[in-house]
Amino acid sequence: MSTQPTGMPEGEGPDAPGSTAGTPGPPAAPATPPVDGPTAPPPPPGPWASDNLPPHPMAYAPRPDVPQPKSILTAVRLMFVGAAISAVGVLLTFTQTDAIRDAVEDSDSSLTESEVDTLVNVGLAFAVIFGLVGVGLWIWMAVTNGQGKSWARVVATVLGALNIVGTLFNMTQPGSTTLSLVLALVGVVLAAAILVLLYRPESSRYYEAKSG
Repeated sequence: MSTQPTGMPEGEGPDAPGSTAGTPGPPAAPATPPVDGPTAPPPPPGPWASDNLPPHPMAYAPRPDVPQPKSILTAVRLMFVGAAISAVGVLLTFTQTDAIRDAVEDSDSSLTESEVDTLVNVGLAFAVIFGLVGVGLWIWMAVTNGQGKSWARVVATVLGALNIVGTLFNMTQPGSTTLSLVLALVGVVLAAAILVLLYRPESSRYYEAKSG
């Protein structure tokens, strides 16, 4: 007796030759395991292909330590000497009260006693303030130029030029004491020597290596 199901043609069915029913398919691709932790966002797209490349590992490498040449070392030491001289000048200002009074009286004999006292006190105050500012500028320039900051050399050049011009101007004005003129002349000599040292070839190479 035939076991072919009713209505199904002969040669077809689940057991017929060539039938694919029940045949296992190809194995499924393995699932990607989850990544632990946050993933880095992709770089923003740029107009060039190189904009999307990862940064070079040496891009953030620290600059090699460049030793100070002798010219920079000497200039920095002279700047600290200038700061010390300015500080001494501030202290000696309080011992020059009589000299300042005499200079004020000689500049204008029509001044009253109270006016002379006022001008003496104002002169002392300005001398102390400018002296302290000078100390701070000397130290600031010594530190920044010692670090090889290119802008510091420019600032030191401007300050040195102003120091020279200001000293020459004050020498022609009445009211200056001998001590103030001596300290001012010493500051001019220091400024000139420092500027020469800052612009020597080895100093320029040091600034380029540290700031370039």
